[in-house]
Amino acid sequence: MASAAGSAALLMFLACIGAEAQTTGQAVYDQAIPALKDIVGHASGEAITSPDEILAYFEALALAAPDRIRIENYAESWEGRPLFYAVISAPGTLGRLDAVKTDMARLGSGAPLSDAERNELVERTPAIVWIAGGVHGDEISPPDSAVALAYHLLAANDDPLVAQILDKTVVIIDPLQNPDGRARFIQSFRSALGLEPQADRFSAEHDQPWPGGRVNHYLFDLNRDWFARTQPETRGKVAAVVGWHPLVFVDSHEMGGDESYYFPPAADPYNPLITVEQKQSQDRFGRNRGAWFDRFGISYFTREVYDAFYPGYGDMWPTLNGAIAQTFEQGSARGLKLTRRNGDELTFSQSVSNNFIAMLATLETTAAEGKRLLGDYSSYRRQAVLEGELSRERFYVFDLSKRRWQAEALARNLAAQNIIVRRLPQGSEACGITFASGALVIDKAQPAGRLIRALLEANTPLPADFIAEQESRRERGQPHELYDVTAWSLPIMNGIVSYSCRSVLLSGAGTVSASAPIPAFGQPADGFGYAIPWSDAGQARLTLAALASGLKAKATDKAFLSNDRSFPAGTAVFPVAGNPADLGERLMKLSQAIGAEFVPLKNSWVESGPNFGSGSFASITLPRVALAWDEGTSATSAGATRFVIERSLGVPVSPIRVRTLGSADLSLYDVLIIPETTGAFNRNLASGGDKLKAFVERGGVLVGFGSAIDVLSDKDLGLLDTVREARASDEERKDETEQDAPVAGTLIADAAEYRKMIEDRKADPEAVPGVMALVLADTDHWLAAGYESAAALYSGDAIYQPLSEADGTNVFHFAGPGELLKSGYLWEQNRLQLAYKPFVMAQPKGDGIVVGFTQSPVTRAYLGDLELLVANAILFGPSRAEDGSAR
Repeated sequence: MASAAGSAALLMFLACIGAEAQTTGQAVYDQAIPALKDIVGHASGEAITSPDEILAYFEALALAAPDRIRIENYAESWEGRPLFYAVISAPGTLGRLDAVKTDMARLGSGAPLSDAERNELVERTPAIVWIAGGVHGDEISPPDSAVALAYHLLAANDDPLVAQILDKTVVIIDPLQNPDGRARFIQSFRSALGLEPQADRFSAEHDQPWPGGRVNHYLFDLNRDWFARTQPETRGKVAAVVGWHPLVFVDSHEMGGDESYYFPPAADPYNPLITVEQKQSQDRFGRNRGAWFDRFGISYFTREVYDAFYPGYGDMWPTLNGAIAQTFEQGSARGLKLTRRNGDELTFSQSVSNNFIAMLATLETTAAEGKRLLGDYSSYRRQAVLEGELSRERFYVFDLSKRRWQAEALARNLAAQNIIVRRLPQGSEACGITFASGALVIDKAQPAGRLIRALLEANTPLPADFIAEQESRRERGQPHELYDVTAWSLPIMNGIVSYSCRSVLLSGAGTVSASAPIPAFGQPADGFGYAIPWSDAGQARLTLAALASGLKAKATDKAFLSNDRSFPAGTAVFPVAGNPADLGERLMKLSQAIGAEFVPLKNSWVESGPNFGSGSFASITLPRVALAWDEGTSATSAGATRFVIERSLGVPVSPIRVRTLGSADLSLYDVLIIPETTGAFNRNLASGGDKLKAFVERGGVLVGFGSAIDVLSDKDLGLLDTVREARASDEERKDETEQDAPVAGTLIADAAEYRKMIEDRKADPEAVPGVMALVLADTDHWLAAGYESAAALYSGDAIYQPLSEADGTNVFHFAGPGELLKSGYLWEQNRLQLAYKPFVMAQPKGDGIVVGFTQSPVTRAYLGDLELLVANAILFGPSRAEDGSAR
């Protein structure tokens, strides 16, 4: 395709990126449309444009060309910055956008359409293409390329390609998906600038201080948040994308500065729900971009590194909704210029130009093939409905009798993704089961049916040929080629009991709205007090909110039976005595805000289990939580830890820089959490190890996540008596011989024996991309309150030996090899070695306790079933340490 229309003008425009001109060769740029320099003082590619400047420029464009561009705000970042997109099209189209959205909704409805209706819709509907940039704040060129694209589309007079794009498409430009991260990057970059920009990669302007600009305010990688929707930036974006039904979606990124440019077709593995037609479209788009890149002498690669498997990416989530979604990756200067390892210099303006060309080529293909794309999108959505109708397990049914709050929250999350969720009344029957508490039902026969399957199936299989190649690579000593996790089943991650069956009677079922409050249970009543059953994350939120409001309670480490109702270990009891007179009203108000349950207790008598005055009940208070922060910790782990505790559980967190831990007054806190660490932790901690020891010994609760176990188990610190294991070997290890001793001769029989002979006996277990694994609880320990088992995300290569009974308790351990794997693909050697190894360890030290999670329970804040476990550690740990029952 690679149209030559307007190429002279385009060449001049690209040459002027960095020294922007108002005229470009044969075409004239409209003087009435302001260039970037007119508004913010620098030209495209000349400087890195800030979030405020990008917004100001788009607002100026909207004032200059209101007939062709419209600005829509779709969210606000944590730090209060607006997120917006610009809609650009021909005047006639822009004037009827509501009708266009209605027609797209009809085409994407999955409903049967007559040939005449379908053809009429396809004929009158422009192709919607969404171009997004800056989801990672330090990937700096895509937002500036989006700015240049908007200017070109509005100002390039007499350009046939621009005219075709405006006539045939609606272009949605989402220039900046992570304004907080970009602002952080620009601040560090500008503060390091001197007389002139430095190309040396080791200079300060290329060396971002922790946490870097990639992540948002809560240090989340927003490109992994699409289906989890934990962050406001993602929630707003998903709502906007759902409303537009884009046919084409571009997520423009940057990669390491020594790389060239990547665009699809994607690398293997492909998610099995991606259709042949989508792959073919990827190929057509890629061929045209390749022709454009050839014309301008730009190097690129395809089908490597960036796969199409995990559904949480900015390309995969739209793909599973029917779009042709594509990731762009431009080598990044991470500043204004960078000397590559081969000696070449990469400039910011080159990166802006390359992205601009890739975006323009994508628009050309969309405009030329819009009618086919419209038909394919409609067919994709209709076929999803038909596949659901024919499925032998058409309906997913969520039981509300266990992890009710997580099930209700998941239902609203799915509803926000344009997935219909229905509620069965109490006592309904489905899948041969009577659901006394009611149930939630999701029908696969929906236009989003393929996305539903991707999110809710217990497992998404990797292609057999890809698995065979990865196993072959392992045998050859090569790393695997998986880019992200292989497991993400939302029911499993949230601890929801889910069933599947062919038919469900939906008469009398209601529909769950994304904005509907979660149902609450409980009314004020006369009596001894109120119990908050410890059964899910919503109950933990209610308990912590009640404590935060000043109410007083005790929690039990043993189950009890009162008035014929069973209450599990962990249940908090708020007695009338010692609490305000309006205790019931306060609890009701909090429960309604959260969607939780509180239960009136007529008296303190129990039919079985401990009474309120028993030592099994310990007073609980809102914990004072500190978090190791800054260099030496993983930014995403620290951010997710803080987010889960603050935003999910409602407990304020005080972040303390690692280098400050040695001088901080840790007695101000009940709990100190060390998130996953980096190699800089010990260096930055310096003499702070003694402070950590003293904190625990005086009654503090020290909690470590993931690689923090290596810190806690270090011999010099000696806080957790576990050892990280090397890779298990099926051969008996021979004793080391003296260095000068002769070596006996050997015969190597075959290639397999050769591989064993050269194997690194000190190597770590092989790295696992990410699977969901079954962990089993020691239900006698207070830290396991609310659990018998759970599913943990296992990734990486860390496997630890269990604590001995003399040292502490392995509160959760991975299940045996036969039942260990819940979802995903796990190397066989890892499955055997991981079995029965600890997931959560608790070891008393002095008057306090050390709690170690060998894998993080807060990864991406999407492991909903483990939020209750985090609450156990921060709420019950201090009370058990205080009363001496931490063991």
